[in-house]
Amino acid sequence: MSEITNLPEEASEKLEEQIKIEEGHDDEAHEMTLLEHLEELRNRLVKVIIGIFLGTLACVPLSRQLFNYIMLPLFHSLPEGSKMIYTSPHEAFFVYLKTALISGIFLTLPFSFYQIWLFVKPGLYPEERKYIIPIAISSALLFISGALFGYFVIFPYAYTFFMSFSNIHISPMISMKEGLSFAIRILIAFGLVFELPLIIFFLARLGLVTSKTLKKYRKYAILIAFIVSAILTPPDAVTQILMAVPLIILYEVGIWIAFLFGKERKKKNAKKDVELKEGENNDNPSEDKETDQGDNN
Repeated sequence: MSEITNLPEEASEKLEEQIKIEEGHDDEAHEMTLLEHLEELRNRLVKVIIGIFLGTLACVPLSRQLFNYIMLPLFHSLPEGSKMIYTSPHEAFFVYLKTALISGIFLTLPFSFYQIWLFVKPGLYPEERKYIIPIAISSALLFISGALFGYFVIFPYAYTFFMSFSNIHISPMISMKEGLSFAIRILIAFGLVFELPLIIFFLARLGLVTSKTLKKYRKYAILIAFIVSAILTPPDAVTQILMAVPLIILYEVGIWIAFLFGKERKKKNAKKDVELKEGENNDNPSEDKETDQGDNN
């Protein structure tokens, strides 16, 4: 607001009014109570759970094929003659059921993200609410893109690294449960990491971060990227780098997003518009006088 106070009083008032109009500020908007928020959250969660349940039912008949496809990079890395095993009578059944559940979650991601953003919608400005559907679709696409990156890029390197410890005396005997858990953990980790640009977008819209702030702390972000990749990926340098590099690239994309969509840019544009209007009024004082004289006559 320091930029606003430097302007003349009349221009400052106009700038504040214009910013409020552009941001869709409405003091008379209905504020939901805590109980109303909880009720809204419950309704959204019920819809998400129903959607996931229906998606899971649709994936149950294909659960074996889906499991084999998820494990395909591991099958290619196993030594010759090695196979996956299950160590209890019911393990295979529950693994296929879990595969159907995870597949159902991925299948209904656009609907789930849409419900999440509908819950957030009351806290958004009117002009931001029109982006709910694009944001929901973007959230799902970013998450799926991260999971696909983990599947096609990370899995081959990770499984090759772990299978390299086998020899004539040691042979891997990986259970279905552990194999699926490892794969899902990697897929979800990369899916969440790829949501970074969207997170930065909302932080910038709320005025919590700016492009200048993100640039200032770039070196710390790079360090954090390698720390996060070391935690989420297998303990070898190749897979850690393969996760850290996309994370750094996504951070750089987030800087541009903060620059283009942040509140700071909107205020600057509003200030320029007011200054242009003030300049036009100052350039044509004679016209204003003539108008006033005409009104008096």
